[in-house]
Amino acid sequence: MNTVLHKANTRGHANHGWLNSYHTFSFANYYNPDRIQFGVLRVINDDTVDAGKGFGTHPHENMEIISIPLEGELEHKDSMGNIARIKAGDIQVMSAGTGVYHSEYNKNHDRAVQFLQIWVIPNQQQVEPRYDQISIADISKENQFNQILSPNANDQGVWIHQNAWFNLGQFTLSTDNQYQLHSNDYGVYAFVIEGSAVIENQELRKRDGMGIWGTDTISIKAEKDSKILLMEVPMNQ
Repeated sequence: MNTVLHKANTRGHANHGWLNSYHTFSFANYYNPDRIQFGVLRVINDDTVDAGKGFGTHPHENMEIISIPLEGELEHKDSMGNIARIKAGDIQVMSAGTGVYHSEYNKNHDRAVQFLQIWVIPNQQQVEPRYDQISIADISKENQFNQILSPNANDQGVWIHQNAWFNLGQFTLSTDNQYQLHSNDYGVYAFVIEGSAVIENQELRKRDGMGIWGTDTISIKAEKDSKILLMEVPMNQ
């Protein structure tokens, strides 16, 4: 088994006034040659956007972009004609493919919005752009991990162009879990959104991340009042 630990206070940080962003992997002006990506998991940005502010229209291509709001609401507009609001309890996915423009704004004038933006390198290039969002709350049960993303359109959750599986757990009790990987060639990146957990005997606290690969199964003890995201991805592009 191989592991890599990224404590919350070692992440890249950029405070733009209206945007306070923490980068698990190299992004924008933050560059760390030892933290480019984890397999095909390229970006985990932990963003807080001030009331009434947001990202203006900008382009993406050949990337799977996943947004998970943690608090507040974010308005999305894109060149495919989609206009939508995502809120805590939702997950949004956009396959940029051949190219798409989009904007993201906090339309609330009385509170900030917090969300995770995650990029996964796709296994197909130049696909037709697509957009989807669902309510995670509708498919989630407490004190267990619930699949929220997969490669399969007919599975629970949203889907992307990559052999990736995301599972999210909200724990009100201390709970022991075993996660079975889909392939020995894949790894899991665990990100503690809230609370704490012990993963393969390593204690993780809020916003800590840990990558594990070279194993079939991962043991996870989620502590009470914790929220944990598991991202299983291929380790080779």
